[in-house]
Amino acid sequence: MMSDSGYIFDIKKFAIHDGPGIRTTIFLKGCSMDCWWCHNPESRNLKPEPILKTNNIDEQEIIGREISVEEVLHEIDKDMIFYEESGGGVTISGGEALMQHDFLYSILKKCKEKNIHTALDTSGYAPEEIIRKITGVVDLFLFDLKLIDEETHEKHTGVSNRLILNNLKFLDDQEENIIIRIPIIPGFTDTESNLLQISEFIRNLNNVQSVNLLPYNKMGVEKYKRLKKLYKLTEVSVPSEERMNELKIYFKNKGIKVSIGG
Repeated sequence: MMSDSGYIFDIKKFAIHDGPGIRTTIFLKGCSMDCWWCHNPESRNLKPEPILKTNNIDEQEIIGREISVEEVLHEIDKDMIFYEESGGGVTISGGEALMQHDFLYSILKKCKEKNIHTALDTSGYAPEEIIRKITGVVDLFLFDLKLIDEETHEKHTGVSNRLILNNLKFLDDQEENIIIRIPIIPGFTDTESNLLQISEFIRNLNNVQSVNLLPYNKMGVEKYKRLKKLYKLTEVSVPSEERMNELKIYFKNKGIKVSIGG
């Protein structure tokens, strides 16, 4: 199935951390997870929603809009020269883009018809048939891996991780190109137990190009206030550069290619 339109909340030009080269990143609305550390709370609702304007306690604006595939491609076409010169392309992110899988597929298919490199930033939380559907139009999966213990994952994200881990194994079995992204949330994802479980899980995969360690940041805190939503991690601090380097060495010593950021 394809879709002529869908809902986005941002288009980021000249992105350099969402895959190789210079990229255009399309942020789709909608996510069925409820991660405590989410820094894009405006992405969770599938449809456009009101948000208080910056530094304004009364006036609101609408975040998110419906957009056609044709309009998205028009924005992408503007950046073609940058893809060609840098080896870049288009990345679809969210939210969880798989929630709008028909819209997602339509954009990716059009990109492949133009020989544009495509990447999908995903949590992998979707039925396997949706994953199967998009494999032919995705060149690179930027796959988020947060917590391995199922009970802990469900507590802090709102969903079981069985589907996520099974989909990651499926993509690996299909010899897809995968970069694992691990959000480093102090006291949550960087525990000794979780790091060991993640590293062992990754070492049993065959097609992971590398691991990106993404340090927790507080960029989304203000947005929670503007959306009148509760932010649960008010006491968590940003990991130090020293701590991030320790984690980099940890994965490197496990024989895993790793970098900070992505």
